[in-house]
Amino acid sequence: MTDTAHDTAITLTRPTVSASLATALIAAAERASVAAGLRMSLAVIDESGLLKAFHRMDGASFTSGSVAQDKAFSAASGRPTHAWHAALEADAVLGAGARSAIPRLVTLGGGYPVIVAGELVGGLGVSGGHYTQDMDVAVAALAEIGARSDW
Repeated sequence: MTDTAHDTAITLTRPTVSASLATALIAAAERASVAAGLRMSLAVIDESGLLKAFHRMDGASFTSGSVAQDKAFSAASGRPTHAWHAALEADAVLGAGARSAIPRLVTLGGGYPVIVAGELVGGLGVSGGHYTQDMDVAVAALAEIGARSDW
């Protein structure tokens, strides 16, 4: 019997946020931010946790940039950042372990998975307002582009 595993190229594919979708999400989030009178940082992460698109609006705080990226990173796991907060608060052991093992984990609202046609393709992070404002802007952006927004 011959092992042919090395003779055949195996290609795996998985859904990911496209550059055009990431750009559309940033634009939609900026429109929602402007409508709310806010200056924010907006980030889209792909399914592998890599930055796909980023925009720091004029006047947004410098700290909001890294927070938006980390919210998107946290949400790319498939769970909104505010849901991470609830899960970690309910389980002290899980909370301590997750916070030490996942250094970029953010539990403030404003990070959402990007789910299109039932497939997780990345994460969206919004930062610059109160976390409830960040959540509102993110949900509006997701709804505008037709992604899941019923969190």
